[in-house]
Amino acid sequence: MNSKRWISGVSITLLLTAVMLTGCSSQEGESGGASGKINFYSPETPDMTKQMAQAYEKANPGAKVDVQYGGTNVIVNRLIAEKDNPIGDIWYGGGGIIPFETAKEKGIITPYTPKAAENWPVDKNGIQIRDKDWNWVGAEVFVLGFIYNTEKVKKEDAPKTWDDLLDSRWKGKLQMANPAASGTATLTVMSQLMKKGEKEGWKYFDQLVKQVNAMPDSGLAPSQAVVKGEAEIGVAFDFMAYEMKAKGEKVDFIVPKETPILVNPVTLVQDGPNPAGGKAFVDFILSKKGQKLLAEWYHIPIREDVKSKTPLSLKKVMPHAQKLDLEWAVENYDRVRNEWRQKFE
Repeated sequence: MNSKRWISGVSITLLLTAVMLTGCSSQEGESGGASGKINFYSPETPDMTKQMAQAYEKANPGAKVDVQYGGTNVIVNRLIAEKDNPIGDIWYGGGGIIPFETAKEKGIITPYTPKAAENWPVDKNGIQIRDKDWNWVGAEVFVLGFIYNTEKVKKEDAPKTWDDLLDSRWKGKLQMANPAASGTATLTVMSQLMKKGEKEGWKYFDQLVKQVNAMPDSGLAPSQAVVKGEAEIGVAFDFMAYEMKAKGEKVDFIVPKETPILVNPVTLVQDGPNPAGGKAFVDFILSKKGQKLLAEWYHIPIREDVKSKTPLSLKKVMPHAQKLDLEWAVENYDRVRNEWRQKFE
């Protein structure tokens, strides 16, 4: 009799445990659920990534997200240095997919298939939105172009193509980030080498470097310089301009006639100390709540059921998309950065 009661009690306990686990699993699919410390590496807007961390912590009591900011190439070098004793759990953002593609070969990121992305194709509308082996997934869409100061530059006078930046009108009034440190600037260099060929491409940068008044390490810094009036034109991603404009700054954005348009990914760090937390944070970024947060910062979300505050849309920008040879970019990423250092540093 006592034995039967004991078995019955065990059965009830197991049933309740199963129900609770099912509930937790359901919750994790939308907003995470893993607690503990999560080390979050990102070159994106610090205020935005801090807000993302706070939103995750609020949705997941017991979680603590440590946001660590640095330029894309700085983050990649840090991940390589930490490879034998990884500290980071998640890496989000880097001026598009090229740094993430090269990271695969370095053994510093690891595959994960988020529930929200499990039915995604590799390519959508001509844009690669995830790695074929799930080493990274796109969180949003970025457009590389020009931010300009509307008090110093009329819209009709602003540059409309990358070659327009070589006009003597912009000498000493232009900023771009340093390709040795910034993923945004590395993308700028590689896209022109692909378009023009290496010989003519390097000639282009010989001229462009003479036009700039500074090359800061951060991809965001040229936009900040335009806001302050330290430059009239800056090479930037679309969201940088639109979020500043929304704050009342006298800036606007030009989508060049032919320019890189690509997703900005998120990935897990290989052998990170909190893989469960890292996966939960990836899930959060791709959830409707996470995507709405990106949209509030004028990013173009990867989810079609979330509308951004940006005036741009994938449909609007696709006619401007430059065809990118990503295989060449991956094979030559480090070489191009090293050549940049040799030529211009």
